[in-house]
Amino acid sequence: MAENESLETITEHERILQEIESTDTACVGPTLRSVYDDQPNAHQRFMEKLDTRIKNHDKEIEKMCNFHHQGFVDAINELLKVRADAEKLKVQVTDTNRRLQDAGKELIGKTEESIRCRIQQRNIATVVDRLQLCLPALEMYSKLKEQMNGKRYYSALKTMEQLENMYLPKVGQYRFCQIMGENLPKLREEIKESSMSGLKDFLESIRKHSDKIGETAMKQAQQQKTFHVAVHKQTNMNYKRPIYVINGHISEEESKTKPKYEDEDSEEEVLTVQDLVDFSPVYRCLHIYSVLGDKEIFESYYRKQRRKQARLVLQPQSNMHETVEGYKRYFSQIAGFFVVEDHILHVTQGLVTGTYTTELWNMAQAKIIAVLRTHSSYCTDPDLVLELKNLIVVFADTLQGYGFTVNRLFDLLFEVRDKYNETLLKKWAGIFRDIFDADNYSPIPVANEDEYKIVISKFPFHNPEIEKHPFPKKLPMSHSVPQIYVNVKEFIYASLKFSESIHRSSTEIDDMLRKSTNLLLTRTLSSGLQNLIRKPHIGLTELVQIIINTTHLEQACKYLEDFITNITNISPETVHTTRLYGLSTFKDARHAAEEEIYIKLNQKIDEFIQLADYDWTMSEPDGRASGYLMDLINFLRSTFQVFTNLPGKVAQTACMSACKHLSTSLTQMLLDGDLKQISMGAIQQFNLDVIQCELFASSDPVPGFQEDTLQLAFIDLRQLLDLFMVWDWSTYLADYGQPTSKYLRVNPSTALILLEKMKDSNKKNNIFSQFRKNDRDKQKLIETVVKQLRILVNGMSQHT
Repeated sequence: MAENESLETITEHERILQEIESTDTACVGPTLRSVYDDQPNAHQRFMEKLDTRIKNHDKEIEKMCNFHHQGFVDAINELLKVRADAEKLKVQVTDTNRRLQDAGKELIGKTEESIRCRIQQRNIATVVDRLQLCLPALEMYSKLKEQMNGKRYYSALKTMEQLENMYLPKVGQYRFCQIMGENLPKLREEIKESSMSGLKDFLESIRKHSDKIGETAMKQAQQQKTFHVAVHKQTNMNYKRPIYVINGHISEEESKTKPKYEDEDSEEEVLTVQDLVDFSPVYRCLHIYSVLGDKEIFESYYRKQRRKQARLVLQPQSNMHETVEGYKRYFSQIAGFFVVEDHILHVTQGLVTGTYTTELWNMAQAKIIAVLRTHSSYCTDPDLVLELKNLIVVFADTLQGYGFTVNRLFDLLFEVRDKYNETLLKKWAGIFRDIFDADNYSPIPVANEDEYKIVISKFPFHNPEIEKHPFPKKLPMSHSVPQIYVNVKEFIYASLKFSESIHRSSTEIDDMLRKSTNLLLTRTLSSGLQNLIRKPHIGLTELVQIIINTTHLEQACKYLEDFITNITNISPETVHTTRLYGLSTFKDARHAAEEEIYIKLNQKIDEFIQLADYDWTMSEPDGRASGYLMDLINFLRSTFQVFTNLPGKVAQTACMSACKHLSTSLTQMLLDGDLKQISMGAIQQFNLDVIQCELFASSDPVPGFQEDTLQLAFIDLRQLLDLFMVWDWSTYLADYGQPTSKYLRVNPSTALILLEKMKDSNKKNNIFSQFRKNDRDKQKLIETVVKQLRILVNGMSQHT
C-alpha cells in the first residue's frame, strides 16, 4: 500500500517538474500550488525531487561545456585577431561618412527646396480647382449685390434662387459660402422692405395726384360729350328756330354757359393715368411678394391702405359748399381714386378684384350721396347748384365709362334738381320783388313805332283797337308785365339748363319744365303778387293797374305753353302732359286785388266817416249836406272813373260794396252806443246827407247797373229816416210783418234804439214840455210806441 502511494507521488512530482520546465515562468503559480494541496510531507519530497533534478541538469551543463570549451577558446582567439581590423574599418567608415555628409548637404537643400516647390505647386493646383468651383457662386453673389444696389429687386430674387439651387450646394463646405447662404434671407427681407417702401411712396404719390388724375379723366369724358354735342348740332343746322337739345345737347346760346375744364387747353393732348403716375412700384412689389410666396399678404396690405385713402378722399372740406372749386376738387379726387383702382384691376392679376372694387364703389357712392345731400342743402346760389349738377353728371359719366354703376348718382340729381328749383324760386322771388318795387303802376306810354315794337318783342300783346290809335298812345298794362313775362321765360331757360345731360327723355324734361314753371307761377309769383297787393302803400289806383296786369299775364299763359313746347318738342295734347297753372294763379291774384280794392275803398270811406262832426242836439238842420260827405262823394266819383279800365263786374261790385258800406257806416253812426241823444233837427240834417248819397247812387257812377239797383244799398237807411221824419208809427205798427209794408226793411230793434235816443233828447231839451199839452201828448206817444216796439223785439227774440 505504501509503495503504491510512493509511486504515485513520484509520478506526480515528475509531471509537475516537466510542467515547470515547459511552462512560462509567470504561469507556474497554479502548478506550485498543487504541490501544497497534496498529501502531508509532499512538499518535502517535492523539494528533494527538485534538488535531484537540478543536480542532473548541472551535470549535463558541465558535460556540454567540456565538450564545447575548445571551440569557445578558438572563437575568442579569432575575435582578438579581428579586433584590430575592426578598429581600422571603423575609422575608414567614419571618414567616408563624413565626406559623404559634406558632399550631400547641398543636394539635401536642393531636394528640400524641390519638395517644398512640389508641395506649393500641388496646393496651388488644388486652390485653383477649388476657386474654379467657387468662382461662379462668387460671381453670382457679386451680381446679386449689384442688382441690390441698382434696386433691380426682381432680378435679384432670380439670382438668389439660382445661388441657392445651383451654386451654393456645390461649395457648401466652405465657410464663406455658408455666410452667403445665411445672408440670403436677410437680403430677401431687405428687398421686401425696400419694395414696400416704394409702394408706400406710390400710395402717397397717388393720394397727392388723385385730383389731377380725376380732373384728366373728367376732362376726357367732357370732351367726348362735347364731340357728341357738335355732331348733334351739325345734324340740326338746317333748323330755322333755335335748337334746344336735350340729354347732353344744348342750344348754341346756352352752350356759352356750359362749364368747361380748362377750355384754353382743350386742344392740347390729354394725359393718361400712366402719364401722371408711375405704377412700376406696384408691379415690382406685387412680383416680389409673389416670388417670395407672400402675395396674399401684399394684397391684404394694399387693399387695407387703399380703403384708408378712400375714407380720406371721401371726407369733404367743411366749406366745400361755398365755391364750385371745392366741389370740383372733391369729385376729381374721388374720380382719380377709382381710375387708379380700375387701372390696377386691369393690369394686375388678383391684386384687386371686381368684387372688391364694386364693394368699395358702393361704399363710396353712399358716402358721396350723403355728403352732397348735406352740402347742397347749404347752397343758396342757383348758379352754384347748376355747377354742382354739371359736376355730378360729368363725374357719373366718367365713372360709368370705367364700368362703375352710377344709377344712384343720377337719382340724386332729382334731389339736386329740387334744390336748384328752390334756389331759382328764391332768386326769382327777389327779381319779381324788384320789378314790383320799380313799377309805377301806370299804363306804358309809347311815343313811336320803335318803342311799340320793343314792348311787343318782350310781351305778346295784340289789341287791334289800340293798334289803330295814333302815336303817342298808352298800352293798358304797366312796365312790370313785359318784365315778368321775360323773366318767366328766363326762368324756363334756367330750368332747362339743369335738364341738360341728365339722361332723361324729352317727355320727362318737358314735365320737369312745366312743373318748375308751375311752381314759379303758383308759389313765387303768386306769393309776390299777394304780398304786393297787401302792402300799405299800394292804393286803389295801383290795385286797379294790378288787376289789369294780371289779366294780360293770364292771357299770355298760352304763349308760355307754346314756348315750352318749342323747347321740348312735346305737344301739349300729349297724354300726361302737365298743364301750366298760370290761369288760376293770375285769377287768384286778381280776386285778391279785387278784395283789397273793396277793403281799401271801405277803409277810405271809414276815414271820411271819421271826419263827421254832427251836432246831434241841433233843433234845426243847416239846410245843406255835410262837408265830409260831399268830399266823400267827390272821392268816390273820381275813383270810379279810374275803374273804367276794370272789368265791368269788378267796378260794379266795388261800387255796390262802397254804397253798402257807406249805408251801413251811416246807420251805425246813428246807433252808436256812445251816442245817447238825437234831436229831430239832427235827423233832418242826417237825412240831407243820405239824400246826397242817394243822388250819387242814381247818377250811375259805374255803368251797367239796372235802374234803381244801386239806390237799394241805402233803402234800409231811407225807410228808417222816413219813419222818423214822417212820424208814421201807426202805419209801421199796423203793417209790420206784411210784405207790402211801407217800412218793411226797418227792424224794430233799430227803430227802438233810435226812438229811445230821441225820447231822452226830448226829456233833456224840453224841461217845460210837461206843461205843454202837445208836448205831453207827443211824449206819451213816444212811450207808447217804445212799449209796442219792445213787445215786437221780445216777440222776435222768443220766436228765434
